[in-house]
Amino acid sequence: MEANNLALVKQLRHELHRQPELSNQEAWTKHHLISFLKEQTILEIVEHDLWFYAVYRAGDDKPNIAFRADFDAIAMQEPGDLVPYASQIPGVAHKCGHDGHAAALAGLALEIDQQGADKNVFFLFQHAEETGDGAAQCASFIKEHGIEEIFAFHNMSGMAFQSINVIDGISNCASKGMRISMEGAPAHASEPEKGINPAFAIAKIIDAIPGFIAPENNKGMVLCTVIHVNVGERAFGVSASKGELLLTIRALYEVELDKLQQSLENLALAQAKEYGLQVNFAYTDSFPETANHKESSDKIRQVCRDKGFELAEMPAALRGSEDFGHYLKQTKGAICYIGNGEQYPHLHSYSYDFPDEIIETAVELFKGLIEL
Repeated sequence: MEANNLALVKQLRHELHRQPELSNQEAWTKHHLISFLKEQTILEIVEHDLWFYAVYRAGDDKPNIAFRADFDAIAMQEPGDLVPYASQIPGVAHKCGHDGHAAALAGLALEIDQQGADKNVFFLFQHAEETGDGAAQCASFIKEHGIEEIFAFHNMSGMAFQSINVIDGISNCASKGMRISMEGAPAHASEPEKGINPAFAIAKIIDAIPGFIAPENNKGMVLCTVIHVNVGERAFGVSASKGELLLTIRALYEVELDKLQQSLENLALAQAKEYGLQVNFAYTDSFPETANHKESSDKIRQVCRDKGFELAEMPAALRGSEDFGHYLKQTKGAICYIGNGEQYPHLHSYSYDFPDEIIETAVELFKGLIEL
């Protein structure tokens, strides 16, 4: 990577880090990235509501390849003395490294704009990865532009520094947030039989979770994490009439995520009928399974061999979800993980900061994929 380009995108990363924005609120981030690309390149830029893409065109008869970077932050306070470019937005910080992903893709755009390529290269800058909204909203981009292959990377702690980690098939589990709301009728605490209390129904749902997720009942890993339970009010004279159970459901295979969801809904409906409760379901932060195409994973392996990068085979899919799976349902592609270091602070922790050194690793990997 050209030294001047690397210096520019490191500075860009620090600028993005100072002004983090939560999912679906990334107006400044989007504008700043577009301004950077307009100042530093002559690439075509196409804006959408909260996302955009830039294009290098080699010709109508050339293949179309895309690279995706996310750019949203998370709700976490960053210590002010962690880095000189610490977040200036209270309660929001780039603790997942999406500032680094966006800077690396901008670096790739600079290199391709200056050096050219024998493919049409689309640089997709995506919002709202943390909530799963972004890729779902951008997925039409694939068919609209005839994208034949798409790639992405995510930084990852616990993996050897600058190593490139890849897996065939599922790389990230499917997941969603599930809310079960129940309502009965209040009564005096001395006469609970005159009301309808949802506490027992909710308790039975929680008690059934170990059976639903037991390995012997599922093909792959299935998890159901109790996030929050809220029943009644802080009034000792009133028997509870309303209750809410928040769960994160997760599975290696989408089909088993759907089965878990259906099992929980069926049990909640049965309990509601037994106790005379009203029940409602709501879902949020929905992520598909992310499944790499072997042909694309093999290209990542080939570039690692060609460029001498350390290649590591992931022993299993990551439990964490990734909305990149939406693109992989539309076309070939793969996501890989670039190591921050085996002892590096983990993502979503106070002491984490994206390591600038892996920007060049990502750019050179992506350049190699374009050249294949």
